[in-house]
Amino acid sequence: RALFAEYAAELADPEQRRLYEEEVAALERERGVEVRFVHPAAGYVLRTSQAGSRRCYLNVCSNPHVGAPQARAEPGGHRWALPYSLAPGREELGRGGRRRLVYDVVFHPAALRLASRSARFRRLLSDTALEAVERHCAVQLDRANATVLRGTKYKGVPQAPVIRTPLPGGAPPPPADGDSPLPPFPL
Repeated sequence: RALFAEYAAELADPEQRRLYEEEVAALERERGVEVRFVHPAAGYVLRTSQAGSRRCYLNVCSNPHVGAPQARAEPGGHRWALPYSLAPGREELGRGGRRRLVYDVVFHPAALRLASRSARFRRLLSDTALEAVERHCAVQLDRANATVLRGTKYKGVPQAPVIRTPLPGGAPPPPADGDSPLPPFPL
């Protein structure tokens, strides 16, 4: 128990987490890829159900690493480009030991500021988040009963997914001995 408690404390230590992220970024840089960790900042939560029976939450979050929203004027209004980052869904335990699915959809902080000022933009952001989860996770969400949880900014334990972008010039050649400690990078 003491070893497990020590391990859990080490995982929760912000200094250890920073060191881990630096090591991962250095290893990926050796492979020719830039890595940025996307730490989600709380925004608001959408509650819905998946497949009509399983409770599901979408955390609509923000991070400055994600592209800013852009509007383009068109006849009759504007067309918005809303870049986002989507982490794979995860299962967490809720109250009473019930399992719930949680998805993090991360937008630029400017998008959440616009959503806090305009109900129409908030609806657009929520629809974009629901569509993103349905498209990329191949699930069917109950859009008609999706509601914003008042007073709740984030559900579950935050996790930091990564954004990988290839560095100019591509990956460096593999070591001459052919015994790389890293698995091959998927192209």
